[in-house]
Amino acid sequence: MLIIAGLGNPGSKYAGNRHNIGFMAVDAIQRRPSFSSWSKKFKAEISEGEIAGERVLLMKPQTFMNLSGEAVGDAMRFYKLAPKDIVVIYDELDLPAGKARIKTGGGHGGHNGIKSIDAHCGKDYRRLRLGIGHPGVKDLVHAHVLGDFAKADQVWVSPLLDAIADNADMLVKGEDSQLMNKIALATGGKASEEKPQAAKKQPAQSHIHQARNAAQPKKLPATGPMAEMLKKMFGSKGD
Repeated sequence: MLIIAGLGNPGSKYAGNRHNIGFMAVDAIQRRPSFSSWSKKFKAEISEGEIAGERVLLMKPQTFMNLSGEAVGDAMRFYKLAPKDIVVIYDELDLPAGKARIKTGGGHGGHNGIKSIDAHCGKDYRRLRLGIGHPGVKDLVHAHVLGDFAKADQVWVSPLLDAIADNADMLVKGEDSQLMNKIALATGGKASEEKPQAAKKQPAQSHIHQARNAAQPKKLPATGPMAEMLKKMFGSKGD
């Protein structure tokens, strides 16, 4: 069994906030076939279903962001799961808007929801971070995070959420690089960075030929004193 927990704050007041993109992501997954309606358990809204033959519990903790770990920890212990059986989806200030990264373990990066889950579940769970961009000034961070996505943001928010939901089987099967490619393509990025081809190396030339190439004009005189002098200096073409 796998728990996929999206982080956010409960209530209509926060529904459109950038900080709630984790809630939005699990909502998008839940709307796909096979998932039950939302119900309440473990201090969270939960929905059960199946993805790629795996039983999946979707969670939206209702404890407010700073106590997210209480809900996820309760579910983890109830089902006797380990941190490796948990995926947490949340907002990331330090990623450009629309970018995504996934990894197992790591630091909390100042995210209070992740601090709480670390405390209640351990650190070795998978983290799907969704970039919301940084306002550029530290004093504006709080308003940015708890502000709603602008209408202009929908050009990447909707494709990002759809890509996560449409490819949730990759998330379940641990096909992380494939999932990142799908998200990048959906949001207008490159699937993978291609290595630039090395410039084709020209065959090495002897110093005589280099000198000949540098010194010879494009058209050499065929006759006359200059032709004789050049012939003595550089020899014939067959040399």
